[in-house]
Amino acid sequence: VQLQASGGGLVQAGGSLRLSCAASGSIFGINGAGWYRQAPGNQREWVALITVAGGANYADSVKGRFTISRDNAKNTVYLQMNSLKPEDTAVYYCNTPPGWSHYVWGKGTQVTVSS
Repeated sequence: VQLQASGGGLVQAGGSLRLSCAASGSIFGINGAGWYRQAPGNQREWVALITVAGGANYADSVKGRFTISRDNAKNTVYLQMNSLKPEDTAVYYCNTPPGWSHYVWGKGTQVTVSS
């Protein structure tokens, strides 16, 4: 399975971005999905997940600002990011949710939030 994230870019604080992540196989409808991010010098951290049933959960740092969604027909998971902050700057990745065996990580998509 290959994972291709896209939609990142440079945005001012307070702005919005919508990330997409397409999988080459039908994994999100079977396993659910998770978004993760890694800032320079930091370990990769979990950001959001969506279960097979469609329930969502978020890291405290993004709760109320980010929304995860999924389109099983397109094998794609999305992350709507609003009210972005400079500390959201990172490379964002998708994969299976925490606790599941992960597929090989894709290249991710860079999100840079300027103050």
